[in-house]
Amino acid sequence: MAVPKHKKSKSKRDKRRTHQKTAAPNVSSCPECGEAKLPHFACPQCGVYKGRNIKAAAE
Repeated sequence: MAVPKHKKSKSKRDKRRTHQKTAAPNVSSCPECGEAKLPHFACPQCGVYKGRNIKAAAE
């Protein structure tokens, strides 16, 4: 079984992990009210998705 001969420094470890960061979510604006919303989700403010009011149908 392979065992490291020398300890990797924190700098080397962190350089290897630079590409593992998470990206910020894509945010679009609601065409009805203009609030920020996630794509393919109903607007949290007005409840509209693809031109239909989803909140009114759920209630």
